Amino acid sequence: MAGDLQEQEKDVGLTPPGGHYSHFTEAGGLVFVSGQLPIAPGGRKLADASFDEQALQVMDNVERTLRAAGCGLDSLVQVRIYLDDIDNWPRLNTLYANWLGEHKPARAIVPTPPLHYGFKIEIEAVARASS
Repeated sequence: MAGDLQEQEKDVGLTPPGGHYSHFTEAGGLVFVSGQLPIAPGGRKLADASFDEQALQVMDNVERTLRAAGCGLDSLVQVRIYLDDIDNWPRLNTLYANWLGEHKPARAIVPTPPLHYGFKIEIEAVARASS
């Protein structure tokens, strides 16, 4: 399996990861998108932004990463969302439904203690790789 793993150093149009990881990797016909935070492509951290602004930025970051991997939102098979306040779940659900439309991949919502930099949301995902 290790030989099948492809670490991706492609320019996804986002700030380079702040740790020892790639925005995405591809293995076994799947694309694994690392947890995306509300950081604008130029590197501005949206810690003081509203929940909606943070959520929309994170969704945009996931979508940019998928495009760099040659996938679209319809390729998503699983999404995991970390929220620092479960009271944001109803609003997230509305934004998420608008983002994905009729597509409904498997999803988990994980309530967490405060996230890095005081962010309110983080999203990681798995998608089918393009053939």
